[in-house]
Amino acid sequence: MLLVPGSKRVVISSRTPFTVRDGAGKTYKLPAGKQQLGPTLKLKPADAKDTKALRAPLVFSPGTTALAVGGRSYRGSLRVTGGKSVRVVNVLDLERYLWSVVPREMPDRWPAEALQAQAVVARSYALTHLQKGRDFDLYPDTRSQVYGGVAAESPPAKEAVGETAGQVVLYEGEVANTFFFSSSGGRTANVQDVWYGSPPTPYLVSVPDPYDTLSPYHDWGPLKFKGGVLSRKLKARGSLLDIRTDAAASGRVRSLTLVGSKGERTVSGSAVRTALGLRSTWFTIGMLNLTPPAHAVLYGTQMRLAGIARGVPRVTLESRPYGGGWRPLAPLKSRSGRVAATLSPKVTTDYRLSAGLIRSGVVRLKVAPSVGIGASANRTSLSGLVKPLVPGAAVQVQRLAHGSWTTIARTTVGSNGTFSAQVTVTPGTYRARVVAGKGFAVGLSEPLQVVSA
Repeated sequence: MLLVPGSKRVVISSRTPFTVRDGAGKTYKLPAGKQQLGPTLKLKPADAKDTKALRAPLVFSPGTTALAVGGRSYRGSLRVTGGKSVRVVNVLDLERYLWSVVPREMPDRWPAEALQAQAVVARSYALTHLQKGRDFDLYPDTRSQVYGGVAAESPPAKEAVGETAGQVVLYEGEVANTFFFSSSGGRTANVQDVWYGSPPTPYLVSVPDPYDTLSPYHDWGPLKFKGGVLSRKLKARGSLLDIRTDAAASGRVRSLTLVGSKGERTVSGSAVRTALGLRSTWFTIGMLNLTPPAHAVLYGTQMRLAGIARGVPRVTLESRPYGGGWRPLAPLKSRSGRVAATLSPKVTTDYRLSAGLIRSGVVRLKVAPSVGIGASANRTSLSGLVKPLVPGAAVQVQRLAHGSWTTIARTTVGSNGTFSAQVTVTPGTYRARVVAGKGFAVGLSEPLQVVSA
């Protein structure tokens, strides 16, 4: 059991005298207490005045109490090597290893039969996941099974291990690969849907698990992520526009295709699980997204607002007029994951999609006043009409000169929505620019072409 993969210093201790055997086979007695070890493997035997470097590997054996590493006690012996760093491997038999594993992988308050089943499964799993060609067999964490040393042991777990001593799960005479989990969500998965490239295995297939409803994690979520967060965590190419899902028959996600503004990228379901901190690859993507409009809408006209609503029920378009609050506007029907609405707002308005507790990002549809302009019959003024009624709005009368617009007069919109500016109207191109404020976009009239009389 690999306890310390590499450290500058470790402390090995015992409450009673213990021993150490060096690489040359010589055994030294050690007093009760602590032994601090660095990469040179120097320690102080009981009959020595000073510390001395011993030949690796060192094997520490317990006296009448268990040995400890960094304050945590472990059954069996400890094999220590040095060099660039200190490495500690816990050496113990399989059954005593299970004393600590079973209560860490299953609550020891569960029925004895459940603990016994866990003991058989954990024993089988350990034997099929030994690290070949290395100086240790197993990891003390989820890379193998969670191992907590003496502190993790409990009488019910010990009894379960003892009652099943030596028992393993076999398939065609070989120890079976007994993967286990906290919660299946209601159905297990085919092995090739969890580890891509794995060959099909007759006993590692998707089957119903009706008892999983007892798990507090049978259902989990929903989890909300903003588009920018998803783009960053999943490394989408540009701004995230859409997501396509490829799922197995068991519901587990094999892969996601991220559609970004700069191209597509496909990531595995397990990579998504890790990146987003999900409980499993059994998830669905509910996506709400409105496409920001490319330009403002002219007062009195319509604009089509489109978006994506995939994997969510009962989509509603919500609006927030300038200076107002959010309110539902209309239900939208998703067609192949797409939604759209034709809108004719009277003022600049924010929009978003909602589905239950989920909301899309907000897009703003700016409204520009409708502006008309014309010249007087005697060509001494330019006047026009602005809709909607925005009394006091600033008006700039402009003339096109050398490819750019130059303001030649300023006025304001009157109480009846009209404006007038006294100018000498010579041949050329004119327009009115209205800055209404109050959330309106800048309004521009159509260019007025004046020719010689």
